[in-house]
Amino acid sequence: MKKWILAASLCCNVAFAEVAVIVNPSNGDALDKDSISRLFLNKAKAFPSGTQAEPIALEESAAATDEFNGKVLNKTAAQLTAFWSKLVFTGKGQPPKALSSDADVVAAVAANAGAIGYVDASAVNDSVRVVATF
Repeated sequence: MKKWILAASLCCNVAFAEVAVIVNPSNGDALDKDSISRLFLNKAKAFPSGTQAEPIALEESAAATDEFNGKVLNKTAAQLTAFWSKLVFTGKGQPPKALSSDADVVAAVAANAGAIGYVDASAVNDSVRVVATF
């Protein structure tokens, strides 16, 4: 019995990597969880300063995507699929462009003043600015 409890506690204490939400360094906007969520769910199209926002996501298979979707968007992968299917079908929106790696997202955000993305926090470098971590 003691071995089972130890195994269960070890299993359940697995920590997920921290997700960093990043913007171009020229973007001075302060963003909270709600404003980030609104940008990624097509409910807001610009940063508070008025700069057009271009959300950039990681592919669905990335661990950071599950973390971001759950902690920031409060949605599962299935809920997001249904959400975007409805918006695309009605012509009211397109999901964020999805890139295949953290490095690709960092490079895209560094190259675009209006970009916002998320990556594993360990992938952040000086070419982008972190606005939040989850």
